[in-house]
Amino acid sequence: MNAQRESSADLVARLGAVVGPGGLVTDPAEMAPYLTDWRELYQGRAAAIVRPASSEQVAAVVRLCAATRTPIVPQGGNTGMCGAATPDASGNAIVMALGRMNRIIEVDALNNTMTVEAGCILANVQQAALDADRFFPLSLGGEGSCQIGGNLATNAGGSNVLRYGNTRDLVLGLEVVTADGRVWDGLRGLRKDNTGYDLKHLFIGAEGTLGIVTKAVLKLFPRLRSSVTAIAAIRSAEAAVELLALLRRHCGDRVSGFEVFSRNCLDMVLRQIPGTRDPLPQVEPWYILAELTDTREGPALRDEFEHALAAGVERGLVSDAVIAANEQQAQAFWRLRDTIPDAARVEGLVYRHDVAVTVSRIPEFIATASHALEARFPGVRIICFGHVGDGNLHFNAFVPGRERTDPQARAATDVNRVVHDIVYRFGGSVSAEHGIGQAKRGELERYKGGVELELMRALKQTLDPHNLMNPGKVL
Repeated sequence: MNAQRESSADLVARLGAVVGPGGLVTDPAEMAPYLTDWRELYQGRAAAIVRPASSEQVAAVVRLCAATRTPIVPQGGNTGMCGAATPDASGNAIVMALGRMNRIIEVDALNNTMTVEAGCILANVQQAALDADRFFPLSLGGEGSCQIGGNLATNAGGSNVLRYGNTRDLVLGLEVVTADGRVWDGLRGLRKDNTGYDLKHLFIGAEGTLGIVTKAVLKLFPRLRSSVTAIAAIRSAEAAVELLALLRRHCGDRVSGFEVFSRNCLDMVLRQIPGTRDPLPQVEPWYILAELTDTREGPALRDEFEHALAAGVERGLVSDAVIAANEQQAQAFWRLRDTIPDAARVEGLVYRHDVAVTVSRIPEFIATASHALEARFPGVRIICFGHVGDGNLHFNAFVPGRERTDPQARAATDVNRVVHDIVYRFGGSVSAEHGIGQAKRGELERYKGGVELELMRALKQTLDPHNLMNPGKVL
């Protein structure tokens, strides 16, 4: 232990003086929710939970931790899939939970930007945009509890990537507290700024390992005035990719969402999620959920969708389809897709794979990976769903006889290795939108090239030489 290190009690007292009575959690029962990840796969310990209320408090806390060599684990809504916001078992780190930093600082409607603190709930950011007659497109299943800082840290994707891009594409500026407690003010709402390195991209997707994002300038878009949602039954993954191309030919960039899920997924949701209903009488191996949006009002969008789906039926791509009659039905359709992870969590131990391949190779990948898993693990049940428009698939599997209560089964990597080796052969990514965290550190070592890893380590060493920013994550 470093000779300069203060006792844990002394440090906690000094941290409490910085953040005040409402900003420090030390009671074990109150700390517990911060020390377990959403999937309940990772459990850690911490010296304290520190809840700063401002960037200045974040910086003061980081300076204290830097001086005492105390690791910091940043945490947003704690909805991540890879254990990136969970401390290790040593109890040496503090968890810095940013939920108190939840202000919408400014909405500049004419510049189509919004400046927010990192602890803002994503759904509240979306609503603030609507209140200003604008639209913030980041949307995902956990939007009612995830925080924008966590979305930035993991470069979250979601259902609108096809039209608007990942979180990285929705950010113009950041404020970041560096590993030594300095504050970088990069809160610029500029679309053009070629004054050297674009530093914000170092911190987006870095999972808190290079610094702590405290504020962000987000891009806004014109408010959507009309939307149409449909579910279609299809016979194959090939049909999904072809239908996407057809829909984009008919409707252009008004295609904002295009999801695919297998019948296994739908059956699981119908079993586990109360209030869900089978949307179509026709039973097929695959389904797509598509959404068109426009800034104009009127029936034209629905007419275009109907014509496109009719063309899909004529070409043999679509067996049956239904267009939502109203917003309530549209939400019910999206609930079928968004609750797949929740249903899987209830069903048992699921081996999750958040992967990406090129859109054109999705059908080939699904067939190859499915055959490989079925050959290696007889009786395996594959749960495949994802964002076809950007090549991101959640290719998950239940293996017979393996239960969540079995530590060996939970720790097993044999299923992941089969899938990820195939992803690598296809030139894909083993982490499309959930990040690396602690769950995929070994995968990063296995599949990243030597030069790429060397550059990443050099960057980490330069910005965080004492490895205090979320140690044990990513690298």
